[in-house]
Order: sequence, then structure tokens, then C-alpha cells
Amino acid sequence: MTWLRDVLVDLADDSPQVDLAERTIAAHHRRRRTVVSLLAAGMVVVVALGATAAVRLLPDRRQEAASTGDLPARGVGPLSHAYKTFCEPARGEAPKGCRDGGWRVVTRSGETYHVPDALRSLAPGRTGLRDSPLAISRDGRKIAYYSADEGTFQVRDLASGRKTTAAQKVPKSLLGSVSRLMLSDDGRFVAFSKVPDFKDPALLIDMRGGAVRELPNRWVPIGLSPDGATITLAEYSPRSRLRTISNLWPSSSKGDTTSVILPVDYHFSPLAPDGRTVAVIENLSTAERPCRRGDLALMDTLTGEKRKPTVISGLPADVSQISLRTWLSAEEVTALTMSVRCRPASDVPDDEPAVIDQPYRTMTAYAVNVRTGKARKLATYRAQGFFEIVLPGPPGAL
Repeated sequence: MTWLRDVLVDLADDSPQVDLAERTIAAHHRRRRTVVSLLAAGMVVVVALGATAAVRLLPDRRQEAASTGDLPARGVGPLSHAYKTFCEPARGEAPKGCRDGGWRVVTRSGETYHVPDALRSLAPGRTGLRDSPLAISRDGRKIAYYSADEGTFQVRDLASGRKTTAAQKVPKSLLGSVSRLMLSDDGRFVAFSKVPDFKDPALLIDMRGGAVRELPNRWVPIGLSPDGATITLAEYSPRSRLRTISNLWPSSSKGDTTSVILPVDYHFSPLAPDGRTVAVIENLSTAERPCRRGDLALMDTLTGEKRKPTVISGLPADVSQISLRTWLSAEEVTALTMSVRCRPASDVPDDEPAVIDQPYRTMTAYAVNVRTGKARKLATYRAQGFFEIVLPGPPGAL
């Protein structure tokens, strides 16, 4: 099986001391496991229970309204975030009205809606293997997703209800077990990539003009220039790399590519507003010493040059996992955090079963000043893991 070979290669390069059998299962279901589960086989995560989740930038508001209906045809305000629901968590309860593999979007004012047009992800262990991605524009006013009816990607303006469908069909069988989607600020371009490769390429789709540009697969799209001509990609497995491809149009051209192979493993933010920089945090975790990370630093995407690291201050002492997300300004980047307790793999009994359907976890977002490292709290959410929650703007790469 191609995906099995790919995952085993990734894992062998990434952490050879980890039990590959369980890591293979964990990586294949990466979209439904926390970063902690990915870092070490057999790692047990004890989740610290948090307060009722809230809307981004409104920390005291509830994440979910009293009832959750389908997304209205029009008239929906800007989004705070979106999250995916699976309905048989190992511990605790699923959200009320849970739809297995379905997406929910939450507005800044707190309304919560199902997105029935978006293809549902399949639940490992119950109905098969398929990830269905969703992206939110930076201003929160548009979403992109794989349309179950159209058999390809679609962009929807939430206020007007206007839908734009990609000219090229994308068979749902090729969505992969881990899919990533990026929507440009103006809603014109959609970038899609996934793991495993399936031999078909990643895509950059011009939703207005109908043109399609093939991209290298397995890379996470983390930034796009306003004209769609330059894209920034990050890869985190089997090793951390950055790639910038410019002169993308016309689609017949090869483009101009700059690649950087990094000596250590990093977590990446989306591309910064300057169009050349990303924030990074070095991943220091191992099977026996999980949940370890380095300090925050800025990195040049074209050279890999890293500026002096900055210690993040203002986070609770028990924060152990960080996912870098949306840039709020040229000075602040969003750090989505979880507070978990981890056991080394050697402390876990051999017969302890792996958790497939993760419990819902509390996550807290902070704005971190990339110059000073000072963090300020933004909001709290609930989701099953970092791969199951989307914030406005391009994704980061774990």
C-alpha cells in the first residue's frame, strides 16, 4: 500500500526509536490525532479540562449557540473559526447535534452552523479513510471546501451566498488521509495539497479564470502573493523544508523555485505580512521526552536564515503544545495552545490500546509579539485536535 510505505518512510526518518506499527496508525489518522499523539507512539495524553469554549477575540462568549442549524443561503457574518466533528470520542461527549466528519463554522458574534455542502471526512475505524478540508479567508467572509455535490472545490461568499466552483473535477478518492486547503484573501485562488501523494499533484486553482497550476505534493501551502503568482510551501515530514515558487502563471511554465532544507524540525506559521518571513518554533520532542519545544524565532523563507530566538512569555506554565496560525499584524502571530501532560513511550504498557477517536480538548489562542515574545490571550475553543480546527487565513505547518 502506497500510503503505508510513505508513512513508514516518514516515521523512520523522523523518530527511529519510536514503535513504527503504532506510529503508522497515528500518522495515517493524523487529521484526527493531536500533535502529542504524533510525536510519540504510545504517548498518553491527559487533557486538562477547560472552561466553556468561546469565540475568537471575544473570550467571554460561548463557542456554540443554543441550537445549531445549517448554514443559511446568505446573510452570514464574518467567521471566528471552524471545527470538524467526530461523534464517538474516547472520553467525554461529542457536541450536541454532532454530524460525523462534518464541519461547523462559528461567526464572530457566536452563531454556529453546519456546512452541509462540504463533503464529510470519513471516520477511521468506522467508515474508511478520507479527509475533507476547509479554509477561511483572512477576513472571515469566505470559505472554501470540497463540495459533495460538485465533486470539486467551491468558494462561498457568506454574506451574498454566491458560490464559485472550480472548473476542474477532483475525485474524492484522491483527497488523502491528511488534506490541507488555503484560500486567498480575495477568494480567487484555492491551493490544495494532501498526504499520501497518489501520484496526482497538488493544485493551485484560479476559481475565476478556470486555470489550474500543478504543485508538488506533501507540502502545506502557507502563503500566496496577492496576484497568485508566488506561493510559499512548508514540509514537516520526513524533515522540515521551505519552498517558494514564483512565476506560477501561465500554468505551462515550470516557475522559479527556491528550496531550503532545514537542519532541525520546526513548526511553521503562515507567511508573514512582509511576504518573505515565517515564525518558527523548534520541535524538540522525542518518544522519551515528549512535549518539548524551542523558543519563537523569525526565519527567512528564501534562505532559511533564522534570527535570534525569543522566549515566549505570558503563557500558562502548563502549556505544552503550540500551533502557529494567523498573523494579526506585522508584529503579532496567533499561537493556538493546548495544556496536556505526556508520558514517555517506555512508561506505557505494551497492551494499552491506541486512541483513534480523540476526546474534545480545550485550546486557547494567544497573540504573540514576535519581537518581544510577550503573549496576550485572545480566545478559547474546543476541538479534537489541531488538525480539526481552522482559523481565518493560511494554515501553519505542524
